Amino acid sequence: MSGAQGDRIAQRFAELEAAGRAGLVVFVTAGDPEPETASELLARLPEAGADIIEIGMPFSDPMADGPAIQASSLRALKAGQNMIKTLAAVRRFREKDGETPIVLMGYYNPIYIYGNDRFLADAKAAGADGLIIVDLPPEEDQELCLPARDAGLHFIRLATPTTDAKRLKKVLTNTSGFIYYVSITGITGTRAPDADAVSARIADLRAATDLPLAVGFGIRTPDQAAAIARVADAAVVGSAVVERIREGLDAEGRPGAGLVADTLELVRDLADAVRAARQPETA
Repeated sequence: MSGAQGDRIAQRFAELEAAGRAGLVVFVTAGDPEPETASELLARLPEAGADIIEIGMPFSDPMADGPAIQASSLRALKAGQNMIKTLAAVRRFREKDGETPIVLMGYYNPIYIYGNDRFLADAKAAGADGLIIVDLPPEEDQELCLPARDAGLHFIRLATPTTDAKRLKKVLTNTSGFIYYVSITGITGTRAPDADAVSARIADLRAATDLPLAVGFGIRTPDQAAAIARVADAAVVGSAVVERIREGLDAEGRPGAGLVADTLELVRDLADAVRAARQPETA
């Protein structure tokens, strides 16, 4: 996909392939726990090892998300986060980082309310690279997917353990950037993925597409991230990160002094594990 700034997602996966390793995709919710802290954390994620950043667009009814990410959305909304502020956060990030891919992830309702054409134009201008909209199926591609791609934004699809070959063909139609494989059935962050089952499914997906494969839902620990990084092109971690943010809040829900540092420490641990996953063991 072309654009003035090039295709950051394709470039990042090419860099990862050249380095012989998988990437770490980190999910945070825009404005969580409040805008100032969220902005600092977002700006520092790349230095901690995030290769791609997914920014959740807060929504009051995030049906595919588990308790941790649901709570992060509610914290952000309570602190006044909205789509205008979310896109402004992407713009601020881009002022200092022109290389790290940004994917906006969420649900269609806030985009529809904002206005599809306005959203696509503003997201592109802010510096976003792609979208993951979990409640828009391929049958609705005319609604947002095709206009997004025309606007220069990747439209990234989810595949799941229950996606059969016929459905996968439909899912892959008009998909670009990468495929996000949901490693468990159910909502985010509730169960750990089975690495062997994921490996088998990844083989099936590779036979069906040349797009990079990122695996998420349920990856919470460095060991789990490393297991996924051995077979996929990227490991996605979200619930564990937003849960670490929650743990850094005081009794009144205000950010504690160590919240950003503690969250970045987790990201570094995950990144170190992902980077080491394919290295040969030394005697």
